[in-house]
Amino acid sequence: MHQPTQPSSPLRRIVLAGSLALASLSASAATTLTIAALNNPDMIELKKLAPAFEQQNPDIKLNWVVLEENVLRQRVTTDIATNSGKFDVMMIGTYEAPIWAKKGWLYPMDKLSADYDLNDVVKTARDGLSYGGKLYALPFYVESSMTFYRKDLFSKLGLTMPEKPTYTQIADYAKALKEKGGVYGICLRGKAGWGENMAFLSTLINTNGGRWFDEKWHPTIDSPEWKKSVGFYVDLLQKYGPPGASTNGFNENLTLFASGKCGMWIDATVAAGMLFNPKESQVADKVGFAMAPTGVTPKGSSWLWSWSLAIPKSSRQEAAAKQFVQWATSKDYIKLVAKDLGWTSVPPGTRISTYKQPEYQKAAPFASFVLNAIQSANPTDATLKKVPYSGIQFVGIPEFQSFGTVVGQSISGALAGNTTVDAALKAGQAAANRAVVQGGYQK
Repeated sequence: MHQPTQPSSPLRRIVLAGSLALASLSASAATTLTIAALNNPDMIELKKLAPAFEQQNPDIKLNWVVLEENVLRQRVTTDIATNSGKFDVMMIGTYEAPIWAKKGWLYPMDKLSADYDLNDVVKTARDGLSYGGKLYALPFYVESSMTFYRKDLFSKLGLTMPEKPTYTQIADYAKALKEKGGVYGICLRGKAGWGENMAFLSTLINTNGGRWFDEKWHPTIDSPEWKKSVGFYVDLLQKYGPPGASTNGFNENLTLFASGKCGMWIDATVAAGMLFNPKESQVADKVGFAMAPTGVTPKGSSWLWSWSLAIPKSSRQEAAAKQFVQWATSKDYIKLVAKDLGWTSVPPGTRISTYKQPEYQKAAPFASFVLNAIQSANPTDATLKKVPYSGIQFVGIPEFQSFGTVVGQSISGALAGNTTVDAALKAGQAAANRAVVQGGYQK
């Protein structure tokens, strides 16, 4: 039997309206953080484990924008300089942090939670991300540079890698490995970019007694030290490196070495965790390591860099962003990676407590070596002759990312055989001079 429809009472309508309003409020209450991240194994792991943060903080949702290194730098620089506010958290480094802090573009990393334990963070890392005595980013991982090599091939060929190799020795080893070892003798960054090929090349130039600028801000890119260094680099890779080396950056060389195709690789200490992990590396039980090679001086022969998380002033979600940044750089996050990938692969160089973990010491034979390399790198004394700038593998001025990339492109062209070393350095000299003259550095 059909029942007549009962008219809605005013009370029921009020209750229903209230419920809908609450549902709508709870849906809109979730804060979405857009994170600009680097496309490399450590950051991919962070994205993979990030749902744990969202479960702990159901009112915060994470939106990831994962980019190749050169593209990431371009996008975040444009975003922050134009105040467009597309990102709430940015992956930046020791180059950007003090420069952007000085411009007032970043929120300071103050008022951190009591259990964060900032004093546990390696001092070198904190110093590199500070300006005017304040910290402006929290380090996700910190790196220096080192030499990786194939112990089995060295043994087979009767070669001995010293703890502190020279570049002359490296060239001899590369020749032997290519001619008798059945692998590419050496892999090095060739991809153009101030943080790609110029990161490595700056250390090679430093250790050969060179510098970017003299004390009066005159560029020295056409100097004998640069010609010797870049000529050596181009010759070494053309003779003993992989084909197409001018397009290889960190990720490409990591793949080549981890798959057993390279005899030596000079690059970031962070790669050690990946190369010694049998889940990620086919040569995990065959990797040896030594210090970054030297030339006429040990000064500036190994770099110092920190990939870090910062919050731009253009973000309207400072509180939520700070929650995420603290979680991603915490002791608990390190333990989460250890549980997922093993202690070998935890983010290195950030926390003293990581290096005190017996499990890490056991799993990572490189641990104390890497920490020492990070703590001994000195960005304020990285060249044989005096300079007016700080930085080992970069020049700590805003203009550097522009002219550093031009120099990197010119040298990458020489490596590819499209121009000569002399022509590449001449073009680089002109670009650097133009930048510092326009910037008012030369007095």
